[in-house]
Order: sequence, then structure tokens, then C-alpha cells
Amino acid sequence: MTKQLLILGGGTGGVIVANRLRRMDPELAITMIEPSPVHTYQPGLLFVPFGKGTVEEFQRPLERQLHSGVKLLQTKVESVDINAHTVATTSGDTLRYDVLVVATGATLLPEETDGLLGEGWGKNAFTFYDPAGSAALAKAMDSFASGRLVVNVIDMPIKCPVAPLEFSFLAEAFFTDRHVRDQVDITYVTPLDSAFTKPVASARLGRLMEERGIKVIPSFNTGQVDESGNRLISYDGQEVHYDLLVSVPLHGGAPYVSNSPGLGDEINFIPTDEATLQSLVAPEVFVIGDAAGLSVSKAGSVAHFEGEVITKNILAFLAGKPLPARFDGHANCFIETGHRKALLIDFNTSIEPLPGHFPGPFGLPLLKESWLNHLGKLAFETMYWHALLPGISIPLIGPEMPTRGKGSLAVTEL
Repeated sequence: MTKQLLILGGGTGGVIVANRLRRMDPELAITMIEPSPVHTYQPGLLFVPFGKGTVEEFQRPLERQLHSGVKLLQTKVESVDINAHTVATTSGDTLRYDVLVVATGATLLPEETDGLLGEGWGKNAFTFYDPAGSAALAKAMDSFASGRLVVNVIDMPIKCPVAPLEFSFLAEAFFTDRHVRDQVDITYVTPLDSAFTKPVASARLGRLMEERGIKVIPSFNTGQVDESGNRLISYDGQEVHYDLLVSVPLHGGAPYVSNSPGLGDEINFIPTDEATLQSLVAPEVFVIGDAAGLSVSKAGSVAHFEGEVITKNILAFLAGKPLPARFDGHANCFIETGHRKALLIDFNTSIEPLPGHFPGPFGLPLLKESWLNHLGKLAFETMYWHALLPGISIPLIGPEMPTRGKGSLAVTEL
């Protein structure tokens, strides 16, 4: 009997899994459930507020990104029954699975922060973390020429943890190019105790923000947005005034998870084995990308690297064999720093970002601003559409973090 694989979600992780498995096992019946007819290149949303492209330019029809033989159902998931091995949809269908892949990503929850969705939302408070918000923010940025711009991360975890930092750097360059930089105060407000989660990278990024005149307010746990007074108010009573707010709202898992007993945790992420990507709630359930309750970053590169691991393990599971592949938490990120430069970091669960080069001794520079890294960031979009999503393995860039070409450096030496 043909094995049935269900994939929930048509984002980066879902498409990678579908296409890799179609190439690896043409006999496997693969069905994807995704309500949106388009696939969005989410890193592109960062550039839209600065007039560097439109949302539509970063979107393509989802069906055209899937290999022949992958069935696409454009509907929403209502619930998952992990005991019956079934998925119910809002259109009334019930589908059985032998293996379920949860790839529904992270959901923005701005309604969970008191006052954020008040009358100021869409007027002087925005997010660039979804297509509509990114497009709306573009109009606001175009007309903003003086005052205090505040970039606020409400809480962790968030998808693409470096994106708010990139926005701050790009804003500094944007206002500099418009000759109004001295009239705009840029403040980065974060719940973290420094600019980023990794100490080595945080030290380097913090220094860059200081050099660019971007103020960092750490350990700020936003409890309320006072829209009438244009203030962020923390749980301990701190206040930050803004004229234009760029918010990164709370994140959670997909809503259907709360309708699925035993599937997710209290914020709807799926408890997942860090190494095998098999869920901890049922052996038939595997998880990829932002939907997973893992300690690794919720970044696109992580979903890319996880794709190679999870597909090998799914095929082994279907064959009744031990799961052979292991994920080490490998992640890398191009961090746009403005002025046609970017910084690249590469790390995993146990190894901090290190100086050197990626993916080998003669590759792109790590932990250093460079024009080459900026070009790498831009070139990645082409690689994304033509290699990453189709499930093609990229030479020298795999799930295991490379160590060749890397050195070691203490934070104090940065």
C-alpha cells in the first residue's frame, strides 16, 4: 500500500521537504496543505520599506514551486489527531497520513500586546514581518523625515532574529542617503541583554550600532503600547517614546495546534528532537522550520539545513529503520549593515560565530562588514528560487557546520 505523507504548510521548510522527497522517492504519495496560492521569499520583506522592491516582486505562485506529483490542497488545517493519524481541514476533508510533516511556521500575535493594535496601528506603528505590513511601512518610511524611529522586539523567539537589527542598519543608511539622518533618532529596543543572542556576534553588532549612532535599549520587556502617548511601557515601568514604531510582535505556532490535543506546547510550537527532527509527541510526526520547539534560531537557513536531515530520517522511518541523520543546529545569516555592506555569521548549537571565511578558507569573510557579503545576500534570492526550494543540494553548504577556514576570537578582541 502506498505510504501517505502529509505536509502542513507551504513555506520554505514545507516546499523543501516536498521537493526533496519527490526526488528521493517518486513512489511516495505527497500532499501539501496550504491556504495561500503564493510563496513569499520572506527575506525580501526587509527591503520593501526602503523602496528596494515591492512585495509582489518577492512572491511566486506556490504550485509552480512544487515538483510534479506533489498534490496541493489550498485550504486551512482545522486540527490534527495524532492518535488516529488524521488531519481535518476547514473545508471539511479528513486526510489520513503515515507520516505528518509540520511546517506551518510561526504566527504573528500582535493582539497579545496591550495597545499594539490600537488606532495607531497602520498609521505610526507597523511591522515588516508580513507582506501587508511591509508594504504599509514603505509608505510611512518614505514620508518620515524627522523624529524618533523605534525598532522594538516584543519578546523571543522570533523568526529571523537578525532582521530587526538589519532594519535598524538599513534605516540609518536610508535616512543618510536622504540627508535627514541628523534629524532622525534611531533606537533599538530589545528584551535581550545585548544586541543579539550570541555573545561574539552581539559584541560586533553592538559596536557597529554604536558607530552608526543607533541607540540600544536592552532588557526592555514590552508590556503595553500607549498609542495616545506614543510610548512603549515595559512591565517594570520603563518608557520609550516613539514617533514611528516598527514592531516585531510576539510569535507563536499556528492556531490549529491549540485544537489538536497533545500536538503542541503552550504557545503552539511542536516539541521536537533537536537532532532527528522527529517530534516528541508522536513518532509519525516530524517538524521543520519555525514550527519546531527547538533551541536553534528560527531562521530560513535553519530550515534549509534541516531539510536534508529530515528527509533522510522520514524515509528511514517509513522503511522501519533507525533514523540515521543528525542536525547540529547549523545556522548562518547575512546581516545587512547598510551602505552596500553586510556581515556574515555562521554557527551551530555548540559553537559561537567565529571569524574566518565561509564555507571554507577562501570563502566569504565572517564577522566582517564587506561588499562581497552584501552581494552574497542579494545573490541568495536566485539560489533560493532555483536551488534551495527545488531541493537541490548546494556543494559545500550542508547541514553540518563547516569548521575549515574558521579561527577563534574572544569577545574582548572584537
